[in-house]
Amino acid sequence: MVKKISEDEGRFLLKLARKSILQEFGNNGNELLSTIPELSRDFLNQNRGVFVSLHQRGELRGCIGIIEPLKSLYEGTIDNAKHAAFHDTRFRPLSLEELDDIKIEVSVLSSPEQLEYKEAKDLISKIRPDIDGVIIKKNNHSATFLPQVWKQLENPESFLRQLCMKAGLPPDEWKMGDLIVSTYQVQFFEED
Repeated sequence: MVKKISEDEGRFLLKLARKSILQEFGNNGNELLSTIPELSRDFLNQNRGVFVSLHQRGELRGCIGIIEPLKSLYEGTIDNAKHAAFHDTRFRPLSLEELDDIKIEVSVLSSPEQLEYKEAKDLISKIRPDIDGVIIKKNNHSATFLPQVWKQLENPESFLRQLCMKAGLPPDEWKMGDLIVSTYQVQFFEED
Protein backbone atom coordinates (compact mmCIF):
# COMPACT_ATOMS: atom_id res chain seq x y z
CA MET A 1 0.00 0.00 0.00
CA VAL A 2 1.35 3.41 -0.98
CA LYS A 3 1.49 6.02 1.79
CA LYS A 4 -1.06 8.81 1.53
CA ILE A 5 0.25 12.23 0.64
CA SER A 6 -0.05 14.82 3.41
CA GLU A 7 -1.67 18.23 2.99
CA ASP A 8 1.78 19.87 3.18
CA GLU A 9 3.09 17.56 0.47
CA GLY A 10 0.02 18.31 -1.65
CA ARG A 11 0.57 22.06 -1.25
CA PHE A 12 4.16 21.54 -2.37
CA LEU A 13 2.95 19.73 -5.52
CA LEU A 14 0.64 22.68 -6.30
CA LYS A 15 3.52 25.15 -5.90
CA LEU A 16 5.74 22.90 -8.02
CA ALA A 17 3.13 22.85 -10.80
CA ARG A 18 2.67 26.65 -10.72
CA LYS A 19 6.42 27.36 -10.66
CA SER A 20 6.95 24.92 -13.55
CA ILE A 21 4.48 26.90 -15.66
CA LEU A 22 6.00 30.24 -14.58
CA GLN A 23 9.43 28.98 -15.53
CA GLU A 24 8.22 28.51 -19.13
CA PHE A 25 7.49 32.24 -19.29
CA GLY A 26 11.09 32.96 -18.32
CA ASN A 27 10.17 33.88 -14.75
CA ASN A 28 12.45 32.50 -12.10
CA GLY A 29 10.88 29.32 -10.88
CA ASN A 30 14.24 27.69 -10.22
CA GLU A 31 14.31 28.36 -6.48
CA LEU A 32 11.40 25.97 -5.89
CA LEU A 33 12.47 23.44 -8.48
CA SER A 34 15.95 23.12 -7.03
CA THR A 35 15.07 23.11 -3.32
CA ILE A 36 12.73 20.58 -1.84
CA PRO A 37 11.29 21.50 1.55
CA GLU A 38 11.79 19.50 4.71
CA LEU A 39 8.88 17.21 3.97
CA SER A 40 9.16 13.49 3.70
CA ARG A 41 11.26 13.84 0.57
CA ASP A 42 10.67 10.20 -0.34
CA PHE A 43 7.16 10.99 -1.57
CA LEU A 44 8.55 12.97 -4.52
CA ASN A 45 10.57 9.98 -5.70
CA GLN A 46 7.59 7.60 -5.73
CA ASN A 47 6.61 6.55 -9.23
CA ARG A 48 2.92 7.49 -9.40
CA GLY A 49 0.36 8.38 -12.01
CA VAL A 50 -0.37 12.11 -11.80
CA PHE A 51 -2.66 14.57 -13.58
CA VAL A 52 -2.47 18.35 -13.52
CA SER A 53 -5.69 20.25 -14.29
CA LEU A 54 -6.04 23.97 -14.85
CA HIS A 55 -9.33 25.77 -14.23
CA GLN A 56 -10.25 29.30 -15.26
CA ARG A 57 -13.37 30.76 -13.61
CA GLY A 58 -14.57 27.24 -12.81
CA GLU A 59 -14.12 25.93 -16.37
CA LEU A 60 -11.49 23.42 -17.48
CA ARG A 61 -8.56 25.21 -19.17
CA GLY A 62 -6.18 22.26 -19.55
CA CYS A 63 -5.67 18.77 -18.18
CA ILE A 64 -2.83 16.38 -18.91
CA GLY A 65 -1.55 13.40 -17.01
CA ILE A 66 -0.17 9.92 -16.98
CA ILE A 67 -2.16 7.04 -15.55
CA GLU A 68 0.60 4.50 -15.10
CA PRO A 69 3.36 5.10 -12.53
CA LEU A 70 6.06 5.71 -15.14
CA LYS A 71 7.69 8.81 -13.62
CA SER A 72 8.48 10.12 -10.19
CA LEU A 73 5.83 12.35 -8.67
CA TYR A 74 8.30 15.23 -8.95
CA GLU A 75 8.95 14.74 -12.69
CA GLY A 76 5.33 13.91 -13.49
CA THR A 77 4.00 17.04 -11.78
CA ILE A 78 6.48 19.29 -13.61
CA ASP A 79 5.91 17.71 -17.03
CA ASN A 80 2.13 17.51 -16.77
CA ALA A 81 1.80 21.09 -15.50
CA LYS A 82 3.68 22.35 -18.56
CA HIS A 83 1.72 20.09 -20.91
CA ALA A 84 -1.64 21.13 -19.40
CA ALA A 85 -0.71 24.80 -19.79
CA PHE A 86 0.81 24.71 -23.25
CA HIS A 87 0.08 21.42 -25.06
CA ASP A 88 -3.50 20.35 -24.31
CA THR A 89 -4.80 20.34 -27.90
CA ARG A 90 -8.32 21.25 -26.76
CA PHE A 91 -7.12 24.71 -25.74
CA ARG A 92 -4.79 27.43 -27.00
CA PRO A 93 -1.53 27.74 -25.01
CA LEU A 94 -1.87 29.59 -21.72
CA SER A 95 -0.71 33.22 -21.69
CA LEU A 96 1.15 34.86 -18.82
CA GLU A 97 -1.77 37.27 -18.38
CA GLU A 98 -4.13 34.32 -17.76
CA LEU A 99 -1.95 32.69 -15.13
CA ASP A 100 -3.24 34.82 -12.23
CA ASP A 101 -6.78 33.70 -13.13
CA ILE A 102 -5.88 29.98 -13.16
CA LYS A 103 -6.46 27.56 -10.31
CA ILE A 104 -4.33 24.43 -10.38
CA GLU A 105 -5.36 20.96 -9.26
CA VAL A 106 -2.95 18.02 -8.89
CA SER A 107 -4.37 14.49 -8.78
CA VAL A 108 -2.16 11.63 -7.61
CA LEU A 109 -3.42 8.24 -8.76
CA SER A 110 -3.39 4.78 -7.26
CA SER A 111 -2.35 1.98 -9.61
CA PRO A 112 -5.20 1.03 -11.96
CA GLU A 113 -6.86 -2.34 -11.43
CA GLN A 114 -8.78 -4.15 -14.14
CA LEU A 115 -12.46 -4.59 -13.36
CA GLU A 116 -14.01 -7.96 -14.13
CA TYR A 117 -17.61 -7.72 -15.31
CA LYS A 118 -20.03 -9.74 -17.43
CA GLU A 119 -22.51 -7.24 -18.86
CA ALA A 120 -23.56 -3.58 -18.74
CA LYS A 121 -25.64 -3.94 -15.56
CA ASP A 122 -22.75 -5.71 -13.83
CA LEU A 123 -20.35 -2.95 -14.92
CA ILE A 124 -22.67 -0.24 -13.55
CA SER A 125 -22.92 -2.06 -10.22
CA LYS A 126 -19.13 -2.26 -9.82
CA ILE A 127 -18.17 1.33 -10.64
CA ARG A 128 -18.27 3.61 -7.59
CA PRO A 129 -19.38 7.19 -8.37
CA ASP A 130 -17.28 9.91 -6.70
CA ILE A 131 -14.63 7.31 -5.78
CA ASP A 132 -13.40 5.62 -8.95
CA GLY A 133 -11.58 7.06 -11.89
CA VAL A 134 -12.36 4.89 -14.90
CA ILE A 135 -10.22 3.83 -17.87
CA ILE A 136 -11.76 2.14 -20.90
CA LYS A 137 -9.90 0.42 -23.72
CA LYS A 138 -10.97 -1.29 -26.92
CA ASN A 139 -8.58 -2.00 -29.77
CA ASN A 140 -6.70 1.28 -30.38
CA HIS A 141 -9.21 3.39 -28.45
CA SER A 142 -8.83 4.42 -24.83
CA ALA A 143 -9.85 7.21 -22.48
CA THR A 144 -10.09 8.02 -18.80
CA PHE A 145 -12.11 10.24 -16.53
CA LEU A 146 -10.76 11.24 -13.12
CA PRO A 147 -13.14 10.70 -10.19
CA GLN A 148 -13.73 14.47 -10.11
CA VAL A 149 -15.71 14.14 -13.38
CA TRP A 150 -18.52 12.47 -11.41
CA LYS A 151 -19.44 16.01 -10.25
CA GLN A 152 -20.52 16.85 -13.82
CA LEU A 153 -21.74 13.39 -14.84
CA GLU A 154 -23.35 11.92 -11.72
CA ASN A 155 -25.33 9.27 -13.59
CA PRO A 156 -23.15 6.17 -14.30
CA GLU A 157 -24.77 5.67 -17.71
CA SER A 158 -23.98 9.27 -18.75
CA PHE A 159 -20.47 8.93 -17.33
CA LEU A 160 -19.78 5.80 -19.40
CA ARG A 161 -21.45 7.24 -22.52
CA GLN A 162 -19.27 10.37 -22.39
CA LEU A 163 -16.17 8.30 -21.67
CA CYS A 164 -16.85 6.14 -24.75
CA MET A 165 -17.21 9.26 -26.90
CA LYS A 166 -13.97 10.67 -25.46
CA ALA A 167 -12.27 7.43 -26.56
CA GLY A 168 -13.70 7.82 -30.09
CA LEU A 169 -16.14 4.95 -29.64
CA PRO A 170 -19.92 4.91 -30.13
CA PRO A 171 -21.68 6.26 -27.00
CA ASP A 172 -23.29 2.93 -26.11
CA GLU A 173 -20.16 0.81 -26.64
CA TRP A 174 -19.99 0.23 -22.86
CA LYS A 175 -23.20 -1.82 -23.12
CA MET A 176 -21.56 -4.41 -25.41
CA GLY A 177 -19.56 -6.00 -22.60
CA ASP A 178 -16.24 -6.15 -24.46
CA LEU A 179 -14.42 -3.09 -23.15
CA ILE A 180 -11.39 -3.49 -20.94
CA VAL A 181 -12.30 -1.40 -17.90
CA SER A 182 -9.94 -0.43 -15.08
CA THR A 183 -10.51 1.75 -12.06
CA TYR A 184 -8.24 3.80 -9.82
CA GLN A 185 -8.62 6.30 -7.02
CA VAL A 186 -7.00 9.70 -6.53
CA GLN A 187 -5.84 12.04 -3.87
CA PHE A 188 -6.31 15.50 -5.27
CA PHE A 189 -5.15 18.89 -4.13
CA GLU A 190 -6.39 22.24 -5.41
CA GLU A 191 -5.35 25.82 -4.94
CA ASP A 192 -7.58 28.06 -2.81
